[in-house]
Amino acid sequence: MASAFPPSSIRPILNEVTSLLTSRKETISIAETAAGGIISASLLSVPGASKFYRGGLTLYTLESRIQFAGWTEENKKSYNGPNAEVVSGLAKNVREKLGSTYCLCESGTAGPGGSGVTPNRKPDFVALAVASEDGVVTEETTTGVNGDREKNMVEFARLGLELLRRVISEKAEGPKI
Repeated sequence: MASAFPPSSIRPILNEVTSLLTSRKETISIAETAAGGIISASLLSVPGASKFYRGGLTLYTLESRIQFAGWTEENKKSYNGPNAEVVSGLAKNVREKLGSTYCLCESGTAGPGGSGVTPNRKPDFVALAVASEDGVVTEETTTGVNGDREKNMVEFARLGLELLRRVISEKAEGPKI
């Protein structure tokens, strides 16, 4: 009987990412919000995860970001939903604190509701970032599954791992001339 975890849509990307990290002796830390720990749990489901996984935070509340991710009360007051700036800052902070080669950060609106006032507050929106010594790569996108909370959470994790795979792969190829 096949295991239901990690989700089947994540497995191929997960295998690629963990193989790259292991073969290059690089490490990853995770800062996730709406994915609720799926990214970390998926990475930890791989035998030998201690070779590449430095740690992770599920920063679901704004208060947790103050306590664990370098946020201030000013960040909390000015927060207007997930966006590239938010995930970039969280990724840089967590990478530095955990001393990893990369930090993948995800923040989204999983649904079923959302304020809907701006696109980043509608269910299925996610902002992603990967921080490394070379800087931060960000992406904002939608999943296309609207208010299905569970599907969005899995899609946020999959999209985050895809971004991480691209960043690692581009670094492996070297600079473009």
